[in-house]
Amino acid sequence: MKAIEIRNKYLNFFKSHGHAVIPSAPLIPENDPSVLFTTAGMQPLVPYLLGEPHPAGTRLTDYQKCVRTNDIDEVGDNRHLTYFEMLGNWSLGDYFKEESIQMSYDFLTKELRIPAEKLSVTCFAGDEDCARDEVTASCWKKAGIPEERIYYFGKDDNWWIAGETGPCGPDTEMFYDTGKPKCSPECNPSCGCGKYVEIWNNVFMEFYKDENGKYSKLKQHNVDTGLGLERMTMLLEGKETPFETELFAPIMDKLAELQKVDNIASRRIVAEHLRSSMMIICDGGRPSNVDRGYILRRLIRRMVRHMNKLQISLDELSTLIDINVENLKEMYPALETNRDTIKTVILEEKDKFVKTLEKGEKEFAKEIETVKEQGQNIVPGKMVFRLYDTYGFPPEVTEELATENGMKIDKEEFEKLFKEHQEKSRAGSEQKFKGGLASTGEMETKYHTATHLLNAALKVILGKDVHQKGSNITPERMRFDFSCDHKLTDDEKKKVEDLVNEWIAQGLDVKCEEMKKDDAIKSGAECMFIEKYPDIVTVYSIGNDKETVSKELCGGPHVKNTSELGHFKIKKEEASSAGVRRIKAILE
Repeated sequence: MKAIEIRNKYLNFFKSHGHAVIPSAPLIPENDPSVLFTTAGMQPLVPYLLGEPHPAGTRLTDYQKCVRTNDIDEVGDNRHLTYFEMLGNWSLGDYFKEESIQMSYDFLTKELRIPAEKLSVTCFAGDEDCARDEVTASCWKKAGIPEERIYYFGKDDNWWIAGETGPCGPDTEMFYDTGKPKCSPECNPSCGCGKYVEIWNNVFMEFYKDENGKYSKLKQHNVDTGLGLERMTMLLEGKETPFETELFAPIMDKLAELQKVDNIASRRIVAEHLRSSMMIICDGGRPSNVDRGYILRRLIRRMVRHMNKLQISLDELSTLIDINVENLKEMYPALETNRDTIKTVILEEKDKFVKTLEKGEKEFAKEIETVKEQGQNIVPGKMVFRLYDTYGFPPEVTEELATENGMKIDKEEFEKLFKEHQEKSRAGSEQKFKGGLASTGEMETKYHTATHLLNAALKVILGKDVHQKGSNITPERMRFDFSCDHKLTDDEKKKVEDLVNEWIAQGLDVKCEEMKKDDAIKSGAECMFIEKYPDIVTVYSIGNDKETVSKELCGGPHVKNTSELGHFKIKKEEASSAGVRRIKAILE
């Protein structure tokens, strides 16, 4: 069964069960600089999972484009992907465990025709905080899963929480039995031997964990689910890896045809990173040296490096892009629309990397002379890492050059430094994601709403040519970047501050509505990067019956009324970059 058939079956099934089909959010999150990429289906829906009403109702379903970057270096094995698609269905205070489980079982066995005997499930085993999830187990038994294929595990396996605190709850996971022999008499879905493959995860958010580690019941129970499309396609097509499915087969076949050196890991890396790069570029990403731009740059450069390892001419990149567009355009029409842009971005970055390789080789030549003068035959790991970290010079290339000079590299030292680098990067990435989720807290919600008022006030005081360029929110303050060609005077700052506080004092309502993107723009709604928004958007308006002071495309979260905000105070105004100013402000 093709991937698009699985996707359509999923959306149609849940639509028939009263779910509204909502569009995939962009890979680059709207109006949220705290998160690099959309990493899960739940990420754009966090405000609604926390209680904010969704314009489409309490039952939702979607497919969500996702990018996860923590495991880039693992791509090349038989399972890791950076870009993937997640199918999800959501209950926002509507149905709960029994209906969710029955629908999951029916979809797998009736729509996808997976034999019931191939399915096993896991449930939360319980601990000192929360009881064993017998309710979920009984729901599975009622649906058709026998007790011997129901397993219980602890919080590491069957519990979900966004961060250290917040909404959380037990989850249940569904596994497909591949038919492989058991690795031991104790073989089960958690052993990782490959016999059982996870295919779906239903999270039952029914608790709240506070800063003291205590759990309390939520007023609104939610269901948050995720089914990986690539993995399901692999299983239903009877393949061992995603790279053998129709999603990757054409590009993998072409790489095998072009390669002069056979290396399956390198072919997978080229195929995966090319698809991921194309999807990111389609949603507005561009290579740079920071944040998501750096991730895109890294993907493209790693792809080029492995094309070199396969001894495939880099002139073939344009052809490879065309193959991917033709293969995937039915699922992602934007690939066809943006074909020329994708080629321009990737080919320009390829050319820059070729120059990087040339520069790195020159730096290596300088460094190697010092090593030789010292009478050493081992290139220090710190030198290998410096070439990698400073110049983007791949350690594999350094090792090849060292071999040509009759030397070895200190792999142990390099791997130690590289591991330290990875841990720092992973921690930063996780913090960014947490920061995005944390923006749904009480103070973050207030600050987020305040950015709308600040944006509107700046337009009134400075002129309508002022536009938002970015923002960052913590529980302690807000930071807002905006286009402006001069330093604000004390009088201008006071006028902006007074106008925001006037609107707060008026107790203006914050209203939400869903509409077509084009209609939203025609209605005067403000937005950043319009090309990144889906066809159906959420618009927040602040005002009363007499006037609307702010109207923006935004995903939330927001307070219900400006009277909740408190007193707005500008703490600092400064330059951010050329033609961009920055305001730091607090709510007292």
